[in-house]
Amino acid sequence: MATATEELQEGAAAPDFSVKDQDGKTVRLSDFKGRQIVLYFYPKDDTPGCTKESCGFRDNEKRLQAVGAQVLGVSLDGPESHRKFIKKFSLNFPLLSDEDAKVSKLYGVYKKKAMFANIFMGIERSTFVIGADGKLKKIFRKVKVDGHTEEVLAAL
Repeated sequence: MATATEELQEGAAAPDFSVKDQDGKTVRLSDFKGRQIVLYFYPKDDTPGCTKESCGFRDNEKRLQAVGAQVLGVSLDGPESHRKFIKKFSLNFPLLSDEDAKVSKLYGVYKKKAMFANIFMGIERSTFVIGADGKLKKIFRKVKVDGHTEEVLAAL
């Protein structure tokens, strides 16, 4: 298992986790064994970049399904915020509530950030493509939203 000082590497086993989705249902990565997973971490529901990224995955649902991929979004927002975000933008995949940042820390995306001279801890936009074998197939860190869905599709 990777520690905080040791970043996850492509080819390594994806760390399993257990977290609640927007409906309070427990979701485990191991529930999707045998399927490809697009696990994307984003900073905040209903903000411009996060909305654009989420809608990119929503709009490519058929292409993602064609390669057997399940999208899972993760942020520090709670279930209520996720339900509103899903409803507002008709998102067609689960959003996971990592309110204690356990999953974000496990994947090494909970980082020190700066905005308007304020330093705080938050999610660094990152995507992990996990193969049907449970291994990290592709890791995208410090994701730029434009063109990201295409990069992910190419990695599947």
